[in-house]
Amino acid sequence: MNFLKPLLLGAILYVSAAAQQNDISFEFDYAQFGYDSVSNYVEFYYSFNQSTLTVKATDSADYLDAILKIVLVDTTSGDTAISREWRISHEIIDSTEMLNKSLVGVLSFVIPEGNYRGEFTGFDLNKTGNEESYTEYIQVIPYLNEKENPKLSDVQLASNIIQASQNESSIFYKNSLEVFPIPSALFGEIQPVLFFYSELYNLIGDESQPGYKLNTLIYNSRKEVVYNKNKIISRTIDSRVEVGSVPINKFPTDTYTFVLTLIDSAANYGVSSSKRFYVYNPTIVRTDSTTGGGGEMLSSQFGVMSEEELDDLFAKSKYISTSYEIEQFEKIKTVDGKREFLYRFWKARDKTPETPKNEFFIEYLQRAAISNERFSTISKVGWKSDRGRVYMSYGEPSEIERFPNQIDSKPYEIWHYNDIEGGVEFVFADLTGFSDYTLLHSTMRGELRDDNWARRINSF
Repeated sequence: MNFLKPLLLGAILYVSAAAQQNDISFEFDYAQFGYDSVSNYVEFYYSFNQSTLTVKATDSADYLDAILKIVLVDTTSGDTAISREWRISHEIIDSTEMLNKSLVGVLSFVIPEGNYRGEFTGFDLNKTGNEESYTEYIQVIPYLNEKENPKLSDVQLASNIIQASQNESSIFYKNSLEVFPIPSALFGEIQPVLFFYSELYNLIGDESQPGYKLNTLIYNSRKEVVYNKNKIISRTIDSRVEVGSVPINKFPTDTYTFVLTLIDSAANYGVSSSKRFYVYNPTIVRTDSTTGGGGEMLSSQFGVMSEEELDDLFAKSKYISTSYEIEQFEKIKTVDGKREFLYRFWKARDKTPETPKNEFFIEYLQRAAISNERFSTISKVGWKSDRGRVYMSYGEPSEIERFPNQIDSKPYEIWHYNDIEGGVEFVFADLTGFSDYTLLHSTMRGELRDDNWARRINSF
């Protein structure tokens, strides 16, 4: 069942820092943007390093030929959404042009909401077995499915962005810009400037409130912040494009993470998007600007947080805090003290300290954002609700039974977690009629237990 709409296809020559090698050098990336309430617009970026493709000589000219194959399967239904191949051919005018240059292109689709498994393969058409594949799991959650909270698209990293472009026929043209993708995400000597593109949605709000805060941050593999910039976004326009550039020529060779965060302090809400990239600058020597625990804290994301942001973060963190930690935080009176506390608090909970990211911290904040989207009511933000607390503490349930329109009872839900304590359940009910579901019962140790919970939802 092919329910996708292919929109763009193309390939051009563009400078790339891909390594020289005999086997094919095929790079792949993607980014999602808003389309409608049930779908996202997904762009797939690809590049083939010319020097790793086999030259085919003909009487008239020499050619490079590659095949790009995309297979995308809906993991829920098992339907094949895409199963297609595209041929990318290029005539060689000058053999010297092949050095450190790539065939770069984009394919774009409107993809409905869902979870997908993608296989992306690049083939050298003129050499059997010269190929490379990537597997990606892609979750499509429409950015435009509701108007209550601001949304932020994926970040697209680029090798160049031409503003106010007149070249509307370019395959890289969008929103009056030409955005040239860099699927390798490799910057440095050959590509000294990182360009980025993102889209912001659902921005219109109460103009009497402060504008949104947009934070651009880059940190390295040691979690040190190496770039940090803020700006204020107006609430008067519903959507906008955000583009920018960061000089990378002084960054030492390393793996970095680019993070764009949109914060609505008035609504106690934030959303972020990140992208990993790589820098190869062999002539730049790394210097340690910080030493000791205090230096690590100052170079982390906590070192740039305001007191309001720190207090809000710990309020969300209380669900996984001990009573002693709560007591200690409440005694802290300085901003630096709160920063140090939260740095150590989350560092202690990093389940994979050997990786550059604190995956548990990122996942926990994502759970808070999802709770706000799913469980907010007129009187209560989602993460403060009972369902929000359980979701943030234990994650996505294995199964949810919903009973919204029972004749003889108030609306209620039963959440099942099959992987906790051999299987536990949580029962929530809307006792007030305002969609604020209260926890009535759980079989998990340490949670509220009331085996007679059914009597509380009886409508009679």
